[in-house]
Amino acid sequence: MQHGQKKRKVRPAQKVKRKQGKEKQMQPQPVYEKERDVLRLRNKTAIITGGDSGIGRAVAIAFAKEGADVVIAYHEDNEDARLTAERVEAIGQKCLLIAGDIGKPAHCKKIVQQTINRFGRLDIVVNNAGIQFPQDELSAITPEQLKKTFETNIFAMFYLVQAAEPYLQEGASIINTSSVTAFRGSSHLLDYSATKGAIVSFTRSLSAYFAKKNIRVNGVAPGPVWTPLIPATFPPAHVSSFGSDTPLGRAGEPVEVAGSYVFLASEEASYITGQILHPNGGEIVNS
Repeated sequence: MQHGQKKRKVRPAQKVKRKQGKEKQMQPQPVYEKERDVLRLRNKTAIITGGDSGIGRAVAIAFAKEGADVVIAYHEDNEDARLTAERVEAIGQKCLLIAGDIGKPAHCKKIVQQTINRFGRLDIVVNNAGIQFPQDELSAITPEQLKKTFETNIFAMFYLVQAAEPYLQEGASIINTSSVTAFRGSSHLLDYSATKGAIVSFTRSLSAYFAKKNIRVNGVAPGPVWTPLIPATFPPAHVSSFGSDTPLGRAGEPVEVAGSYVFLASEEASYITGQILHPNGGEIVNS
């Protein structure tokens, strides 16, 4: 129970003692099934930051296959963004591309406003964009790097959710991308890991904030996943063995992570909020 939250009566007081047919006496009856649309995200609109490539691209495609229109907010890779949009549209859904720096509050407002102007609604926000700059020495992390990492990885989440809040209705969903490094740390990704830990706390606190509106907030903490961020930031020797130290012995593919986002965005996760899913190849973490 959240601090300060009072218990309230939600069903008749009752005690069932019968040895047979106990369940039949319960009021109301437990719910064991509900109708499931073939398209779990039919008629929904989702904003996905960093949706041009990597995990974001896989999520965009997976959402489209479940019936959602997609807004892809990305930084500057127009070619990757175009290819993702083409795939979403080939599936039969609409896709809006918005380039710019999500670390700027004004740009996050622009993303939301253009989404509303185009689709008239906003149902899902996926805060996925992130950057990392590996450094072997603490002293190598400059103030500029530290600021940029926090602006992109966590400040942007605040800005986008603030902009989205007036348009999020009951049943909406926010999903934040954290990382396994938030739970076990990383000696060469100190600033990145710090932002990912902040995202976990942000997710838990935001879920409490939005609970009264029945807006769910959850997160996904992937382990090593084969995305463009890996060869772009790590040395070749590290890239060649990337992910081989997981229990499954390999890095994951973006598509293997995308299902977590679909689940959390769908009605199948209607009783899940403030939680983190861990598609990480089998590493046990304390969540």
